[in-house]
Amino acid sequence: MSQTIAMIMAGGKGSRLAPLTCHRAKPAVPFGGRYRIIDFVLSNFVNSGYRRVYVLTQYMSSSLIQHLNRNWHIAGINAFIEVVPAQMRTGAHWYQGTADSVYQNINLIRDARADQVAVFGGDHIYKFAIHDMEEQHRQTGADLTVAAFPVPREEAHQFGVIEVDENRRILKFWEKPDDPVPMPGHPDLCLVSMGNYFFKAEVLLNSLTIDAGDPDSVHDFGKNVIPHLVRDGAHVQSYNFGENRVVGEPPEAQPYWRDVGTLDSYFVANMEMRSPLPMLNLYNRQWRIRTAQRDYPPARFVREGSKTPADIIDTLVCEGSIVESAFLKKVLMGYDCFVHTGSRLENSLILSGCNIGTNARLNSVLLDKNCSIAPGVVIGEDPKEDRLRFPFITEAGIVALPKGTFVPKEGPIEFSRDIGELLANDPAAKEFLDRFEGEFTVSSQYRHSFESAGPRYRRFKGGDGSTNLFES
Repeated sequence: MSQTIAMIMAGGKGSRLAPLTCHRAKPAVPFGGRYRIIDFVLSNFVNSGYRRVYVLTQYMSSSLIQHLNRNWHIAGINAFIEVVPAQMRTGAHWYQGTADSVYQNINLIRDARADQVAVFGGDHIYKFAIHDMEEQHRQTGADLTVAAFPVPREEAHQFGVIEVDENRRILKFWEKPDDPVPMPGHPDLCLVSMGNYFFKAEVLLNSLTIDAGDPDSVHDFGKNVIPHLVRDGAHVQSYNFGENRVVGEPPEAQPYWRDVGTLDSYFVANMEMRSPLPMLNLYNRQWRIRTAQRDYPPARFVREGSKTPADIIDTLVCEGSIVESAFLKKVLMGYDCFVHTGSRLENSLILSGCNIGTNARLNSVLLDKNCSIAPGVVIGEDPKEDRLRFPFITEAGIVALPKGTFVPKEGPIEFSRDIGELLANDPAAKEFLDRFEGEFTVSSQYRHSFESAGPRYRRFKGGDGSTNLFES
């Protein structure tokens, strides 16, 4: 296994996570207060003993590459975690699909001379003893092994759905079917692909080469490569992730996997981490989730003068944050935040660097990094008012604010100049903006999303429904 190479596909845009992904790749999105999504798959590989890892990047990769270069290093002979930006080795085009992302870096597989290749996604939250999957893959002699997990049937249309025989050999594979086939004996569940694979190296090389020459292919593992292998009679096995056991976890612990592909699923997965008995155990010393090490002091909870002391219920607060005579219930707060006196936060996700003003009230709010909330602001108590003021509201009613947003007590919210420009150019975010009937503003000076609020631009909706920005 030491010679197996891993290729992590981390170039995805994550359009359904707009506005969080208008300026960063999905694997670089913060998670759990102090991590990034990419940290989970990398921690799983390192904890499982793998030392040759390529991370394939493409969309908005600057912050992702910066995070990897600063924080992910492996020492040793022939040991590395190497960032591989899109190189266009096969032509003047970006990655056309997941399979094409690996095909365009096929030289790395050939140069490594490995007999097995792990191809994993970089955008899910989970713990996974990956070496157990490879052991089964080798023992069965499979050409390809697909990690699989049961999900509710109503959610299965978002995944590749699998039909297996009694020996777990895959008989059929449907990518995101409209009417998913349930598991035998379990009409409410479907067995789906997690997007994590082990290939025999020669099978992978041959399959990618054939797929690259198919003009009708969209060059995707789930839509093209795997169904073709199954139809052609290749030995394709499933690995039951439900039986995976991570060292250091209690015997009754259940495997945890979340596809945080939408704002609502992302919000819920974060909230699960701050529950009294979280399903994802971050305190397992034998299976650490590694990330950046920051020089912040401990979190601090203080009483301001004669005010009521800070009241914290079912909440996680990361290092460097200060809560001053405020009330927090069911909140996950990142590092280096400040919650001022008299504020009340409930059922909210606050990413790092946010500043919550005096007597603000936030309920069911998602703040990206470095947001500023003015004193007395109220969000989440009147849905009608929220819809008139905030462009990004999820189906579940979560108000999402882009990085660096300033929310005054009254009047339109203000985006930083850099994020405002990106939102206007991002199709997924612009769709929200064009549906929005209220007003927002964009800083007229170049206030970056890590700086404080300043002058603003006023936004008007054009007659064709498009978004236009004019200096006020």
